[in-house]
Amino acid sequence: MYLVYDNKKIKLVECKSFFSRLRGFMGVKEINLAIVFNRCNSIHTFFMKSNIDVIMCDKDNNILFYFNNLDKNKIIWPKKKVYRTIELPVNYFNIKINKKIRMEKE
Repeated sequence: MYLVYDNKKIKLVECKSFFSRLRGFMGVKEINLAIVFNRCNSIHTFFMKSNIDVIMCDKDNNILFYFNNLDKNKIIWPKKKVYRTIELPVNYFNIKINKKIRMEKE
């Protein structure tokens, strides 16, 4: 699966299991893909090795919140109307709030 925004795409992995949702990018030094957490409206960056960008969307993939270059050991508290949270490498996309992001099958 791929995450697509403004004709640029990155490999996307869905975190479904308890362990994959708990781990996320913890301990990963080189982030070269994006991960998505459905039914997730808050995250933390404890035990992360590098900064990340975070996109928070509603069920229709409208971008509601965007956190650029989020540092380690931070918390994004629960946000209303957020259904999906995406973590990705810093500055991969030039995100604008209220635009749509797409997920495409391979």
